[in-house]
Amino acid sequence: MHELAITQGIVDAVTARTGEAQVAAVRLRVGRLSGVVPDAVRFCFDLVTEATPLAGARLDIEQPEGHARCHSCGSDFALSDLILLCPCGSADVEVTAGSELAVASVEVA
Repeated sequence: MHELAITQGIVDAVTARTGEAQVAAVRLRVGRLSGVVPDAVRFCFDLVTEATPLAGARLDIEQPEGHARCHSCGSDFALSDLILLCPCGSADVEVTAGSELAVASVEVA
């Protein structure tokens, strides 16, 4: 489960910025094409925040949908999963959104 390492990295990054201040909420942006499972991050968040300034913090996860651009026909289209296929049938596509994994905001108590 790579979500444990990812979540630990998120907690480390937040703590590096906020120091010992008590954190009330963390908002993440986890794109639907990122390969990260939000429910697993939620589970891991409770584990890795124990005995830290983030203990008890609310975790909000926004899941932007995927978007891609077709190099063959030039169309922009939505992607709901990692099947990178344009409606025109081409697989020559570039993912333009939905693979992000970022801390969007932190609320300090």
